[in-house]
Amino acid sequence: MDMNFKDQVAVVTGGYSGIGQSTALAFAKRGARVVVGDVADCSETLARIKAAGGEAIAVECDVSRMDHVQRLMRTAEETYGRLDHAFNNAGIAGAAAACEELAEADWDRLMGVNLKGVWMCMKHQIPLMAKHGKGSIVNCASILGSVGFANASAYVASKHGVNGLTRAVALEQATKGIRVNSVCPGFIHTPMLDQAVGGSEEGLKQFAALEPMMRMGTPEEVAEAVVWLCSDGASFVSGHCMAVDGAYLAR
Repeated sequence: MDMNFKDQVAVVTGGYSGIGQSTALAFAKRGARVVVGDVADCSETLARIKAAGGEAIAVECDVSRMDHVQRLMRTAEETYGRLDHAFNNAGIAGAAAACEELAEADWDRLMGVNLKGVWMCMKHQIPLMAKHGKGSIVNCASILGSVGFANASAYVASKHGVNGLTRAVALEQATKGIRVNSVCPGFIHTPMLDQAVGGSEEGLKQFAALEPMMRMGTPEEVAEAVVWLCSDGASFVSGHCMAVDGAYLAR
């Protein structure tokens, strides 16, 4: 299986921490030049990549803003001359509330980042990849893109949307050399999840107990799935929504 990305360029959104940071590092360790986008300062991500002998730059990017997305992709091409891979990972958890209690502004913000943001990224990634007749895109969905979850209706809807969008665009690009897939993480121990439980050890244990493996996944485990989906080893895989979930969806 060829997992060598030497002389290739990868864009990773939401690269400040968690799954995005681990994926940026995984690409870099395999030789890719990485462009990291996030609303937060990605100095730590860049430092980890540099320490591993990799090459990367960071661009401030709010994926819910078209001008930011355009700037991110333009910078990737202007800096490295091409775009081969993209991991559209940026996302937010949103407010925990029942459907009837959810504020319109919260719904709009979550959809703007989690779903519209993925669409805008692909809109500007595909033409860059098309210049070279080849590319791979992985969108970050969730196990909640396949099932329901109480008090998370907006998040669930956004991740179902990401999976549907992934499948539709994969069909559009099927004869053009561009593969489009998604990863669907289960409960992964990330800063976002820590924030959701307020740093509570008991809260983390409750999430771990939801997994058949009786543990949460790690960002590195999701990152390995992403880089495989972008590799030549997955050359006939497109339109696939890959669960990385410790068997959560198997029940």
